[in-house]
Amino acid sequence: METLLNDFSPGLFIVQTILLLGLIFLLVRFAWKPILTSLNEREAGIQDALDAAENAKKEMQNLQADNDRLLKEARAERDEMLKEAREIKDKTVADAKEQASIEADKMIKQAQSAIEGEKKAAMADIKSQVANLSIEIAEKVIKEELSDKKKQLKLVDEMLGDIKLN
Repeated sequence: METLLNDFSPGLFIVQTILLLGLIFLLVRFAWKPILTSLNEREAGIQDALDAAENAKKEMQNLQADNDRLLKEARAERDEMLKEAREIKDKTVADAKEQASIEADKMIKQAQSAIEGEKKAAMADIKSQVANLSIEIAEKVIKEELSDKKKQLKLVDEMLGDIKLN
């Protein structure tokens, strides 16, 4: 949990939030309006077909057989239009979901590559610190009397005891 808080990047979070909101805005702006317009036009077409069927029924009350046939045709046409509208709506929604999924995958991959880059930078920094620490130990050992081997071993043991690795 602590590493999650340490690796949290507010800038990246804000950028991803802005990108997500932008994507939602674009979908609402360019995808939903045409869908709703198409559905309203189809609904108006269906309503017109039902009105025409109703007028035909009033005009031809004496011809019951023709009236039934016209109603069946109008209902079949309405069902077909509704079926087509549903298919178009489902296809558009599926396409929008697929596009959103692709965009989300791209964002995740970008975040993963950024995390990997930061991880490599941290490893390079740790290696640099280890190298500096090794040099410091070597300098201290050399500063001590080089001729006295017991003193050198004692100094190395003391320095290794002082070092704490995280």
